[in-house]
Amino acid sequence: MLCAGSLILGAGCKTETGALPPVNTTQHDTENRLQFVLMDKGAQRSVTCSGIEQKVLPDGRLEVAANVRNRENRRIQVQVNCEFKDAEGFTVDSTPWQTLILTENGQETVRFTSLNNQAKKFTIRVREAR
Repeated sequence: MLCAGSLILGAGCKTETGALPPVNTTQHDTENRLQFVLMDKGAQRSVTCSGIEQKVLPDGRLEVAANVRNRENRRIQVQVNCEFKDAEGFTVDSTPWQTLILTENGQETVRFTSLNNQAKKFTIRVREAR
């Protein structure tokens, strides 16, 4: 009887061994797919982007500009940065967070330039000011 009980208990506790594949690889990967992302609920509620422009400078560096717009009828303060990525999507350059003050329903253009000519893609990130 004791032996049968231990077999039943042991059968319910299967543990995986060896290499396991990753799960949910396409969940929460917005930064891998979009050029403009909002990093928190406050930014998502208050900010939008009305346009993005990119160009390659004569020395091969990438320059991007985004029109960041305040959707609210109050003044807000956010922080913006840009992650420059190579052709495969790996970060090669990251700008410091800069503070941006947007007036009521106002819009400002923010510009970023990569430090080297490896940047082929980018993601502009916005979060509430800290």
